[in-house]
Amino acid sequence: MTLAGRLAIVTGASRGIGATLAAALAGQGARVVRIARSLKPGSDARFVDVACDLTEPARVEQAATAILREQGVPDLVVSNAGAFLLKSLEQTSPAELETQIAINLRAPYLVARAFLPAMRRAGRGLLINIGSVADHTGLAENSAYAASKYGLRGLHETLVAEYRGTGVRITLISPGATDTSVWDPVDFSRHPDLPPRPGMLRPDDVAEAVLFVATRPERVQVDWLRMGTV
Repeated sequence: MTLAGRLAIVTGASRGIGATLAAALAGQGARVVRIARSLKPGSDARFVDVACDLTEPARVEQAATAILREQGVPDLVVSNAGAFLLKSLEQTSPAELETQIAINLRAPYLVARAFLPAMRRAGRGLLINIGSVADHTGLAENSAYAASKYGLRGLHETLVAEYRGTGVRITLISPGATDTSVWDPVDFSRHPDLPPRPGMLRPDDVAEAVLFVATRPERVQVDWLRMGTV
């Protein structure tokens, strides 16, 4: 399956994994809509950029309505926007828990709710949620982050069941630690259990996984793809 001429939407596309994903999809000839809170609205030969706070239901609905009207029904939606927190339970405030849930769970829920009905009506399309190793493995100092990512995996499994037989496919990609700017504040000398940054996955690795899933024949459902390093 080729991506040339297909409409792809990538959330959290202003930096890190999302920016790399958007560039990789555009490199395969897809028409790419990038969504992020910090993007300046506009378009060029490669991207249509939409500014949106994905934790706000009304704003997500407004953005999705405009995209569906102006660009059409997406062939691919990559729900990538996320936040990371590395703190013990005692150090994690209720407000920090709410932030993790808002960005890592509420946002993909709202994105799915905004686009999947149109994809169902069209009888086609692929939704990829970007999870984490923390969506299936308990790790120290990940209480709030893991709670949100385990919730995302629950959402994914439910969507697979609800959309089975509709022509719409749902995939969860769960990468291990990936070398992006989220690690810049971390003092690795205090966390010997963490992999060193040179040994982490790269955003390109996650982009390659997305391209793999997105280019399978439409009869193929890749339910869950877990990624790590050797």
